[in-house]
Amino acid sequence: MSAMASTLVQSEPWERDGVHGVLLRLNRADLRNPLDHDTVRALLDHLAEAERAPAVRAVVITGSGTAFSAGGDLRKYLELYEDRARFSAFLSDFALLCERLERGPLVTCAMVNGACVAGGLEVALACDFITAGRSARIGDGHLGTGQLPGAGGSQRLCRAIGLQKAKEVLLTGRLYDAEQAEAMGLVNLVADDEELERSTLELLASCGRHSSLGYATMKQLIHLAETTDLDTGLRREQKIVEDYATTSHDAREGLHAFLERRPARFTGA
Repeated sequence: MSAMASTLVQSEPWERDGVHGVLLRLNRADLRNPLDHDTVRALLDHLAEAERAPAVRAVVITGSGTAFSAGGDLRKYLELYEDRARFSAFLSDFALLCERLERGPLVTCAMVNGACVAGGLEVALACDFITAGRSARIGDGHLGTGQLPGAGGSQRLCRAIGLQKAKEVLLTGRLYDAEQAEAMGLVNLVADDEELERSTLELLASCGRHSSLGYATMKQLIHLAETTDLDTGLRREQKIVEDYATTSHDAREGLHAFLERRPARFTGA
């Protein structure tokens, strides 16, 4: 882990009800936590470190100060636009970060503590859960500065809240409060600002007690539903479940634990 990665994104371990996780805090509050290339790479480094840690089951991303992230660093965009290769590399790494959050084995959550706009929303959409404090303001906002989402934001938003509502969010640039975002199906949980971290960790702990292999495989099934037609998804679901049920320790262990009325001892195998 480089010194820059540790400076741009602070990593804080947490534990709740026996479930261990990591909180990754964007650490440029003076600029409302912009997602420039260095910050994206720092998040990738921290995420890889969390995935390598056997005890870690969940990752929370949040921001320092009064913003989750207000999006990209617009000054640096002017430089990137002059170099197509550098801009392409930035987009590739940003897309990779979102894919890792969406498809990786860990429970992932965006804990929105203020403004979550543009690139900030793209990161949040890639997570398994979005929780928000009542002071949160969430929206796309790209068009306000003549920009476009390039890390999957337009595609994930349409799938998350439906085409018509996504058009409103993407085309108007409006910011929505936490309750409005929850009502449109964008946010899973809203809490008072001072209770947000506690409520978020309780939600993630309830997921972290499950089989890590079962959780990762369930995420794979969800991704199928988002990316394939129904007939293809049904066929591939059957094959994935057959493999999981007949080859994994955890599938059998869960049944034995239920029948023997004891806590399951999942191994992730």
